[in-house]
Amino acid sequence: MNRFFPIMHVLGMVTMLFSLTMLAPLALSWWLQDGAMNAYDDAMGATFLTGLLSWWTTRRAKRELKIRDGFLLVVLIWSSLAAFATIPLMVYLPELSFTDAYFETISGLTTSGATVLSGLDSLPPSINLWRTELVWLGGMGLIVLAVAVLPLLGIGGRQLYKAETPGPMKDSQLTPRITETAKGLWLVYAGITVACMLSFRWAGMSWFDAVIHAFSTMGLGGFSSHDDSFAYFDSPLIEATTSVFMLIAGINFASHFTAWRGRSFSPYRHDPEARLFLGVTLISALGLAIYLRLMDVYPDFITALRFAVFNTVSIATTTGFANTDYSLWPAFAPLWMLFLCSFASSSGSTGGGIKMIRAQILYKQVYREMKKLLHPNGVMPTKLGGQVVPNKIIYAVLAFLFIYVASIVSLTLIMTASGLDIITAFSAIVATINNTGPGLNQVGPATNYAVLSDFQTWVCTFTMLLGRLELFTLLILFTPAFWRK
Repeated sequence: MNRFFPIMHVLGMVTMLFSLTMLAPLALSWWLQDGAMNAYDDAMGATFLTGLLSWWTTRRAKRELKIRDGFLLVVLIWSSLAAFATIPLMVYLPELSFTDAYFETISGLTTSGATVLSGLDSLPPSINLWRTELVWLGGMGLIVLAVAVLPLLGIGGRQLYKAETPGPMKDSQLTPRITETAKGLWLVYAGITVACMLSFRWAGMSWFDAVIHAFSTMGLGGFSSHDDSFAYFDSPLIEATTSVFMLIAGINFASHFTAWRGRSFSPYRHDPEARLFLGVTLISALGLAIYLRLMDVYPDFITALRFAVFNTVSIATTTGFANTDYSLWPAFAPLWMLFLCSFASSSGSTGGGIKMIRAQILYKQVYREMKKLLHPNGVMPTKLGGQVVPNKIIYAVLAFLFIYVASIVSLTLIMTASGLDIITAFSAIVATINNTGPGLNQVGPATNYAVLSDFQTWVCTFTMLLGRLELFTLLILFTPAFWRK
């Protein structure tokens, strides 16, 4: 049991740090007198004291974390912080069950944007701020934030960073020290968020809506302070602004960081994912606009283009905003959008899915295998961005795809067995494993996940966590080998 003490020691510190994030909604509640102050008082106290107890009782157990420690700590952090994040919701909304509250906070931290709440327009502003702050924190990853701070406390952060960072190439670094990498990523993330916030205000949002939706947009999380999401604003300018920043957030933040550090756009040209991500997303949006016009869904092409671009970019980047009920479109359109959310966003972005880099590797591997049928003795390395992709990465990507597909199939069958129709079950699993949010039918953009039973809600909760931690980080805990000494 003593081998878990160092993990609990770090978990205690992260929990104490997390309690400080409640200061922002607490201050807003105090300033506006919105009636939710007590919720944050109780939540901050309980969270900080629990973290302090865990840190104090294991203070003599500090040591450098091992690889398996990193995986366990990542899962514990994401699952436990979501539990503490439920306290403000459950105190202010006593009718809200823990199942629904935990679903809501996991959805925020995993940047899924699926919600069980309605009446968002009438909620206290501080509650909506808390929901979207969770999205923003989860966007870049609480672990990356933690490794920027914990080394100052004597705890190495590399194992945490490698366990949390999305994408198949986790060993690359942007700066010589992992702490500086995390700080650099967060500075860029925060800077673009401020730019997004100011752009929303310029486009016509109130200051509060600008903050709320900047957090959700940069985290690609899709939470809104309005039940109607972006249909509430009914503004092409706001939608266009949001689309631009969703695309920015869907690009690898390592490219943003190196472009900012070098004061050059060349990192984007050398990013093997960025051009394909932008091309696939925008061409899909244009194609769907033409399709919707041909199907007479909209009276003119400009209107079709407006709704196709916004919703396609939103779903492809796994954000989950909507300005219309696209589940009423001809079935091809929303199904194509769900397909895009499975792979379109870049690794190192705040988006979900298998990531564009894995899709590229899979495509190149399939093409290589077909060429080898014609030239069995030929030497044909798989290259990406001018560099040879090692076979170990190709094998890892193939294993990831198998687990990804197997997870969707098995979880969809579980949801169907529980009583859901196949479209609702399939779209709910695809939307949650890709951290997209809205699905189709009963969980479409015009409704929410409150229609699900408790069992179905927990299945979707697990699926969101599974997708955010990129499958293996969570599933490895269920293997006997992980727990052997």
